[in-house]
Amino acid sequence: MERTVNPIAVPATSPKLLPTDIALYAKYGYGRWRYGEGQPYQKRLDLMPSDYVPSKANKQKNLLHFFAITDIHITDKESPAQAPFFGYKGGVAAAYTPSMLYTTQFLDATIQTINALQKQEKFDFGISLGDVVNNAQYNELRAYIDVLDGKKINPDSGEKDDPIAGKLNDYQDEFQAAGLDKTIPWYQTMGNHDHLWMGSNPVDAYLKKAYVSDTILNMGNIFTDTLGIRSRGYYMGAIDGRTVYGDVIGAGPVQNFATPPTIPAADLNRRAQTGAQWMSQFFNSTTLPLGHGFQAADTTSGFACYTFEPKSDLPLRVIVVDDTQRDDDPDIHGYGHGSLDKRRYEWLVGELDKGQAEGKLMVIAAHIPIGVDYGSPQMNVFMGWSTVAAVTEKNLIAKLHTYPNLILWMSGHRHINAVTAFKSPDLAHPELGFWEVETSSLRDFPQQFRDFDIIRNSDNTISIRCIDIDPALKDGTLTAISRSYAIATEEIFSKTSAPTSSGSYNAELLKQISLEMQKEIKDYK
Repeated sequence: MERTVNPIAVPATSPKLLPTDIALYAKYGYGRWRYGEGQPYQKRLDLMPSDYVPSKANKQKNLLHFFAITDIHITDKESPAQAPFFGYKGGVAAAYTPSMLYTTQFLDATIQTINALQKQEKFDFGISLGDVVNNAQYNELRAYIDVLDGKKINPDSGEKDDPIAGKLNDYQDEFQAAGLDKTIPWYQTMGNHDHLWMGSNPVDAYLKKAYVSDTILNMGNIFTDTLGIRSRGYYMGAIDGRTVYGDVIGAGPVQNFATPPTIPAADLNRRAQTGAQWMSQFFNSTTLPLGHGFQAADTTSGFACYTFEPKSDLPLRVIVVDDTQRDDDPDIHGYGHGSLDKRRYEWLVGELDKGQAEGKLMVIAAHIPIGVDYGSPQMNVFMGWSTVAAVTEKNLIAKLHTYPNLILWMSGHRHINAVTAFKSPDLAHPELGFWEVETSSLRDFPQQFRDFDIIRNSDNTISIRCIDIDPALKDGTLTAISRSYAIATEEIFSKTSAPTSSGSYNAELLKQISLEMQKEIKDYK
């Protein structure tokens, strides 16, 4: 709201670059930005009756203050089991972007920014909405948790590399993470990249071996080949951590190589994590709460759903639901679909029933959004709601519309800042509507997290104020390089001369609350 990060248009005379042309970014004007004016929040009345007029005398009282981060995609760039081949020529940004060189450093800058904000106005909690890692790897997950815990971070894997001699001057150098303020409890949501190969498919025996090998993965075109991850024909490539710009090596058709391409060294810490194994690592953390929301009893089955109540005197419950496809999902072309199996859906309904009966406002936190337009039929096929889920997206939304105390569904996944109004199906009962707020990725432009305030208004409405925040950084730092690379990647992959805006969206979202709920929060101090 104070200022925005605005990309500077690439000169019209500049050639179209590939994302791997990092050394040419500055020469041709890619990845430049300046600060612009702040963006005030928009007051959204989509869920309110048509005759509703906000009163200027309306008094507000803050109920809850928290932050949300998502889609950090901590990346072991030297892994032989990633898939930069799909992205390095400008095809799939999720597979390759040069900002993945700096994911640990940018997360640390984000945590430092959160700590600074904590000194201005205390957070009741923080929540991470999934895809904390890029490729379900153990070393990626440990780096993520260790950054939040404030440990020493080694972004390197395999052999020790130092592209530029000296300390703290390249993406491979060890650094001391600041660590999240110990007084802020933080909670975790599971994302598709957290337990699936590149977020798209369960890790089979072939992939499991590839993770800890020194031979670069041989894979076919999973987007077109009916064999999916069982197809072969292209070496997926890896990033050479010995080079200043993280050059892509060993990528291309198999027939172009006399022998299978390799990386400098294998590393057992690159091993793939199942959902259950991923969950168990959150019990090996020095920050609170223990397990960061997950229940120890659930780590055996990988059931990544739970609830928590941020303040003992506030009638509000957060319902954290895993809406990614399971490791044993029958859909071999997963591609990041949203899904709830029978157990998770029945659990969600049970928690909503319980919250409604107990007179609690309810917030759902999930990685994958619902009811959104993915922009093209192809993207809906790859990322839309699963066709093999126990409940259809339409029926899920209809069920959610039966809970007047549900105020918010928050998610990540699409790497954008967006707000969707799910209006009540009954005009006589506007309280049956709810909001969905999506938050952008910390890896891809605009690299932001969100500040949320839930506010009680004196006219018997609730406001959800959601503000985008750019992590603070200094010119010339590794995190400043990350921002420049993220902007350049957006300029290249979007096939336009520059992004159209700062990518921010700030809003105050109003919702009518029921008569019963008005009584529950009337006297909240």
